[in-house]
Amino acid sequence: MNNHKKVVSILLGALTYIKLFRGSKIVIKYGGAAQINPELKEQFALDIVMLYMLGIKPVIVHGGGKRINELLDLLNITSEFVNGIRKTSIDALKIVEMVLSGEINKEITAFLNFHGVNAIGISGKDSSLFSAVPKDNGKYGYTGEIVETKGEVIDKLLSEDLIPVIAPIACGNESGHPGFNINADSAASAIAVAIKAKRAIFLTDTSGVLNKDGKIYESLNASTTMKLVENGTISGGMIPKVESCLACVKGGVEKAHIIDGRIPHSILLELLTSGGIGTEFMLD
Repeated sequence: MNNHKKVVSILLGALTYIKLFRGSKIVIKYGGAAQINPELKEQFALDIVMLYMLGIKPVIVHGGGKRINELLDLLNITSEFVNGIRKTSIDALKIVEMVLSGEINKEITAFLNFHGVNAIGISGKDSSLFSAVPKDNGKYGYTGEIVETKGEVIDKLLSEDLIPVIAPIACGNESGHPGFNINADSAASAIAVAIKAKRAIFLTDTSGVLNKDGKIYESLNASTTMKLVENGTISGGMIPKVESCLACVKGGVEKAHIIDGRIPHSILLELLTSGGIGTEFMLD
């Protein structure tokens, strides 16, 4: 009997959050172990099915860095990172687009479709969803910075009860341009702002933003976050993630979250329970 009461209590506790998010758009940046581990892939798909069936509108933006690195190494194409951002040569761009728009995007789409939702895979080149320019005046080669996002493209897909799965490749600014590799966190942020999402969630391989003692910050505002970047507490690959979270909340998204994608059903735990499992970002 006590177990039954516990189950009912959990369900009733989730009801508050279901009411809060029903009909809302949630952008999820999918990457890390959750995108590689077979069990976590399955659990991610079930989380998306659950959100979809509850009347929530998920939008997925994915990375694919590990697979890109494997193929670049296999082909002896040099690639390097500066502050967590890939420098992309023209040869590397061809591999990046092939892996992201081809292999990974279609794998995710097929996986979600198999589990009972209507997912459609696109890249930022489709319908000119993303337009970009060279990041930092070309410092990162064919890595770009988004200057325009056509949110109406995503809204149209959502209105047809489709779940967009987006590869972070952008259009160039001239005919015949090969395009740009876009950091997936930045792409997710741009989408969240453009479609006026209620939440943006970034799946990572860490428990969230940690202090220098390794303890998690459960909640951060913009000014505190920038101080943590300046004093080195936030560094490396975490910098573009927190910058993307701040861009979300400054652009009108209520909250952005960095959560541990290695935890089974992490998305449901963050959205539909009172405890949460990561770091949330808000305006000051």
